[in-house]
Amino acid sequence: MTFKRKKVRDHENLVGYICIAPWLIGFFIFTLMPILTSFYFSFTKYDVISMPEWHGLANYKDIFLTDARFLKSLLVTFKYVFLSVPFRLAFALFVAVLFAQKRKMVGLYRTLFYIPSIIGGSVAVAVMWRQLFGVEGALNAILIKLGLLDNPSSWIGNPKTALWTLIILAAWQFGSPMLIFLAGLKQIPKSFYEAASIDGANRFQQFWRITIPSLTPVIFFNFIMQTISGFMTFTQSYIITEGGPFDSTLLYAQYLFEKAFRFYKMGYGSALAWILLLIIAVFTSLIFKSSSYWVFYESKEN
Repeated sequence: MTFKRKKVRDHENLVGYICIAPWLIGFFIFTLMPILTSFYFSFTKYDVISMPEWHGLANYKDIFLTDARFLKSLLVTFKYVFLSVPFRLAFALFVAVLFAQKRKMVGLYRTLFYIPSIIGGSVAVAVMWRQLFGVEGALNAILIKLGLLDNPSSWIGNPKTALWTLIILAAWQFGSPMLIFLAGLKQIPKSFYEAASIDGANRFQQFWRITIPSLTPVIFFNFIMQTISGFMTFTQSYIITEGGPFDSTLLYAQYLFEKAFRFYKMGYGSALAWILLLIIAVFTSLIFKSSSYWVFYESKEN
């Protein structure tokens, strides 16, 4: 009996391994091997055509000691992430609260508001955004029509406003975090709000004292995901502003791309990629570390 049971268990394990084998093969070939290869290339001088030459820490020394554009791209990326992520999450939460109410055709509105999130990172939308904020774009036409602007201005060509066009685009892509917020709002028991109403709490007090604390696990998840996504933003900067003017929108991922695929400095680009990985890991760790002070779970007394 025991032997038969062991044979059935071994057969089930074999079936399980066979089922996950395609995923494991794909993971090793397309994920793990490129990661390890990139780590090796970061210590070499490699231009794709010739064989990699071992350079030790030379790439990292050049990046930190002599590369001024590295620091510039890092500062631009920090500014983009620190502004776009809170802006996007706040807007997503605001819209989610509106859609959580029972109103007519709310399902249609949810779909319409989610569409920008699906196509927001595409090349087509980036081209559209470039036309929208160009000299002859719709924004200038509206502002001149309202009398708020005398002459058309290139919002993308101005170093003071170029990065803001990318931040506004990031905020416009609020569909994904909005849906997650909406799912979180559905999980808050209505009895909480009923009890608060009986005690005389107004809508703002209910939102601040009940909704926000109950949503902190969802806010935490969205914050992590959007921060990581913000550090890796590439298409918008590459298509809309091409990093200009004067590197005012040179995001880190675009600078990495330029070094690796425009100047064929694969070793240098790999070193930049690993630095970006460490930066994301540090910020993610800080967010996780701080979560014990502001994220509340039902299973915990606090």
